[in-house]
Amino acid sequence: MLNKKVKEIMTENVITTTSDIDVVYAFEKLMEHKISCLPVVEDDKLIGIITATDVGHNLILDKYELGTSVKEIMIESVVTVSPEDDIETAIQIMKESVSSSGILNQLPVVEDGKLVGIISDGDIIQEVF
Repeated sequence: MLNKKVKEIMTENVITTTSDIDVVYAFEKLMEHKISCLPVVEDDKLIGIITATDVGHNLILDKYELGTSVKEIMIESVVTVSPEDDIETAIQIMKESVSSSGILNQLPVVEDGKLVGIISDGDIIQEVF
């Protein structure tokens, strides 16, 4: 099972945002769709990512001014995986790329700089167990 390709279990229709959106609206999108991250794209190219944990925490602490855009707060160096990588590689990347919360539970799937999917720890668990 661990030798299956990422493309076989990834979610293809990824909910995304653009960098010019207000952080509050992006957070509403995260909550509405019950997802933990939003890849930031421009012309289908992945340029960053925001997480519900980071945005929610900072909203509660009132760290954003009205009108703060996603571009101002997004993580630009995004850890990704290829659709041709196997699940074991995705797990290894998740383990080696620990975020500030201690868990990297989503990996955008990128091919030639273009966002083609996303794989989560939940997708992997469902496949393996």
